[in-house]
Amino acid sequence: MTSTPHHPDLRSQLETLATEAFRPELAEIDQLPTLDITRLMNGEDAAVAAAVAERLPEIAAAVDAVAVRMARGGRLVYAGAGTAGRLGVLDASECPPTFNTAPGQVVGLIAGGPDAMVTSIEGAEDSPELARADLDALALTADDTVVGVSASGRTPYAVGAVEYARSLGALTVGLACNRGSALAAAAEHGIEVVTGPELLTGSTRLKAGTAQKLVLNMLSTITMIRLGKTYGNLMVDVRASNEKLRARSRRIVALATGAADDEIERALTATDGEVKHAILVLLADVDGPTAARLLTESGGHLRAALAGAHD
Repeated sequence: MTSTPHHPDLRSQLETLATEAFRPELAEIDQLPTLDITRLMNGEDAAVAAAVAERLPEIAAAVDAVAVRMARGGRLVYAGAGTAGRLGVLDASECPPTFNTAPGQVVGLIAGGPDAMVTSIEGAEDSPELARADLDALALTADDTVVGVSASGRTPYAVGAVEYARSLGALTVGLACNRGSALAAAAEHGIEVVTGPELLTGSTRLKAGTAQKLVLNMLSTITMIRLGKTYGNLMVDVRASNEKLRARSRRIVALATGAADDEIERALTATDGEVKHAILVLLADVDGPTAARLLTESGGHLRAALAGAHD
């Protein structure tokens, strides 16, 4: 006999989850003045960062493992349903403009596909088979990482994605908002940020969603820092795809080098607008092709390229 509790139906499963718990003290929240409700919600949100803080060692361990694989050419893949899936897609979509990641290097999978970003796809979250099919389309390798995201920690799509990815030798991370979750147990790196009952019973787009956003911010941002996508706290791999980003590119070069505007313009012109290359041109006093070679040799790490230029 196993000690694992067996639930006859989903309703009894949900009743055991902290994220689904009913809070009788809020049963008349709809009769409160609007300002009081905003204070209540703000107070709830203030507790989320503290819940994340309790899981920083697990988050850091996951980041280090992801970075090792991505440095070998692996991909970072998020998999989730509903809010969790949308947050993964959001994080993945922001990596190319922020860190100049290659298309497909960071991927967000949502149960039901792209249409599920804006509408509910009934039944998609209940299908581990759908997760396997979505991952098969990516042709996973052992250098890839799959991060399953689920507030409950039991969503079949997220758990199925992690279980299948692990069976293929990929690194797996399970991000949930309940203790003792199937998702964290299935993953090599389990991260359980316990945010507790929601203001609106079971509305896990609130505290749980905020916690997931904070953790995904860390996973992608710190991984990119480890991969040399930043120089200090500057986004030196930013892709200047519009006028705002072109202005930001010039400002980043100025902050990193202290060079005059005309020197910055010359360096950016000589490097086809590549911020990291332009900084190297200015700080190491090299030409564009030499900057490109030094960065290639350093694996894209600007500090290492600067050290190499001065050897």
